[in-house]
This record gives sequence, C-alpha cells and structure tokens, in this order.
Amino acid sequence: MSVLCDWEIRELCEQRQMVWPFRAELLNPASIDVLLGDQLMVETPESRQMERLNISERTELDPYWLGPGQFVLAQTQETFRLPDNVSAMFALKSSRGREGFDHAQAGWCDPGWSGSVLTLELINARKYWPLALYPGLKIGQMVFSKMSATPALSYEVTGRYNNDAKVMGSWDEKTT
Repeated sequence: MSVLCDWEIRELCEQRQMVWPFRAELLNPASIDVLLGDQLMVETPESRQMERLNISERTELDPYWLGPGQFVLAQTQETFRLPDNVSAMFALKSSRGREGFDHAQAGWCDPGWSGSVLTLELINARKYWPLALYPGLKIGQMVFSKMSATPALSYEVTGRYNNDAKVMGSWDEKTT
C-alpha cells in the first residue's frame, strides 16, 4: 500500500466524488481535513441508549460542551465514496489532541465503503475542563492508501455501514 498525495486525492475527489463536498482548501500534502457535522449521539443517565442531538445551531462562540471524560458519537460533514482499490484512515487533528480530545481508534475505512458520513468516537480526555464541539470544527483528517491489488470482495458488498447519512451507533437498525 502507498499513501496518496494531494494531487491524487484531488483527482479522485473531482472525478469520483471520493470526498463530497470537496473543498480544495482542506487538502494537505498526504491527507484531507474533515469537518465536524451537526449530529451527535450522547449518553443519557436514564437508559443504556444514546440519544441523538442536533447541534446545527451551535457555533464556535456557543458550542456544545463535551464534559471531562464524556464520550460522544459524532459525524463528519463530508460523505465518502471510496473506490474498490483505496482504503482510508481517520486521524484526529493534532490540534484537537493537544486540546484534550481523544478518538477511540475506530477510523479504518475499507475499500468500497460508500455513500456515508464517517461516525467518530470522541472522548474528552481532560480531567477538569470541557471541550467545545460545533459544526465546521476541523476535527480530523483522512489519509488514503492505494491497495496493492483490488480486493476480491469490496466493502460495498460486505459492509454494514454503507449509505449512512447520519451518525450511527453499532446497535442502530439500518433504515436505508
């Protein structure tokens, strides 16, 4: 496998909508930044379920505050359509890590993953202070790798999390 460079990412985004919407200003030498979307799933003390929360009205000046030790599922603004010969990995932006965010390292995307926003597992690793979440926050970046060969079965055929237009928990029933 080899990591795709900026012009290869741009080409796949412009020709195949690998990342949509494609924003050239978010392109890095070996990745593309992704922005936090407007839907979260948060724990509730009353049940073992996570509750959906719309944060579309939140801003940098009036964010949703993620408390110390709190865990949420979030989503990217971007939708992904990986070709059958390209895999991807989500990495938290180093600035977010330095602020105290942690990501549960569940950001692997198989070739053929298609039509979905990426669900993120975010944790506030700080002990005393909350962290701000709001739509449009540069939360992470996607690193793409070209496979040594095209897999026999694409994730488009075998995968569970295709065509997810919203943040999804592992227990959510597929409605698409």
